[in-house]
Amino acid sequence: MIDTNIFQNKTAVYYTLGCKLNFSETSTIGKILREAGVRTARKGEKADICVVNTCSVTEVADKKCRQAIHRLVKQHPGAFVVVTGCYAQLKPETVAKIEGVDVVLGAEQKKDLLQYLGNLQKNESGEAYASALKDIHSFAPSCSRGDRTRYFLKVQDGCDYYCSYCTIPFARGRSRNGTVASMVEQARQAAAEGGKEIVLTGVNIGDFGKSTGETFFDLVKALDEVEGIERYRISSIEPNLLTDEIIEFVSHSRSFMPHFHIPLQSGSDDVLKLMRRRYDTELFASKVQRVKEMMPDAFIGVDVIVGTRGETDEYFEQAYEFIKSLDVTQLHVFSYSERPGTQALKIDHVVTPEEKHRRSQRLLELSDEKTHAFYARYIGQTMPVLLERSKPGAPMHGFTANYIRVEVPHNDTLDNQVVSVRLGNFNEDGTALHGTLLL
Repeated sequence: MIDTNIFQNKTAVYYTLGCKLNFSETSTIGKILREAGVRTARKGEKADICVVNTCSVTEVADKKCRQAIHRLVKQHPGAFVVVTGCYAQLKPETVAKIEGVDVVLGAEQKKDLLQYLGNLQKNESGEAYASALKDIHSFAPSCSRGDRTRYFLKVQDGCDYYCSYCTIPFARGRSRNGTVASMVEQARQAAAEGGKEIVLTGVNIGDFGKSTGETFFDLVKALDEVEGIERYRISSIEPNLLTDEIIEFVSHSRSFMPHFHIPLQSGSDDVLKLMRRRYDTELFASKVQRVKEMMPDAFIGVDVIVGTRGETDEYFEQAYEFIKSLDVTQLHVFSYSERPGTQALKIDHVVTPEEKHRRSQRLLELSDEKTHAFYARYIGQTMPVLLERSKPGAPMHGFTANYIRVEVPHNDTLDNQVVSVRLGNFNEDGTALHGTLLL
């Protein structure tokens, strides 16, 4: 039995790196600590506990994790420092040796965080607890809002795909999930708390159902019936798992938004083979076309990796032209990073850092062009926008159903409200459209 008396009146800070799934899990960790009596430290206040939820998708991510730990240790001297997440799972002993770290928790341990905090006394050296990959089995539920208006519902964890460049299956284990019924119950709870929008998160969410004999389509249909939730967004789904039945259902759904995020990674079939992806450009293009046929206003975001091993100049040009031809809205561009233990290291052709940067810039410019053109189509239209919290005096932001970012004058009474907004021109930095409230 954990003695929660030691947590009373303690304060904590949380730092999250990486994906939406990590943010969801950090929110759940925060909820666990709050229920034990720990409050979030105020700005400028020295915390008793520091929690760092790490990412390890690239070498840069690893570096950012180390920098964040060092910064928090310096800002909160004497605090009990907990590190979890993908970097912690992949390199537990390395992380435990970082000065100031007390406990390192792997993928299987983070749900039981309280059990590893002891009496919050600092350790001379960090203790690492991380199960071997074969022993990562449990699914830790998470549906949290954190500091955001939107809720993030973790529907799945782990991955069975083992793409040649990726360490995520080693960091999070095999694909697994909770039941449809448990997801529906969490969505109902979010609605009871006043939540209006839920983002479905996971590592490979289209693979939902492997551990329960259900499907992602089953989940989508069931969530659509939850009263009180006005909007769902599918955070990211593999193109080979985005079925026509899912696309068709979303097109006439009550609450699933015309918004898809579909990882492509490369627009070259030869590179896709080297990456060990499970589709080709023809399938990807057909999915984009199908979405646009059913939902012409749909926002489509796409992940792309540049400079992976084997990506020759010719392959990149093929990829660029393919991506340019797609009717998509935005590109999330990542430079390839060498990851220890991955099969990609066996591929010969290596792209220089300078060439990676050049390719990345070309795609980012293409992305800006596509996003700007998409936004511009809706200037002058009136659309419902879910407004989100902002700092006093700062403009409020929100999103249309098809994920156009909108900026309106601050009004506290409109937080977490869906309101009609007439869309105007771009704001000063081009990241949103000005909106006029129609109340």
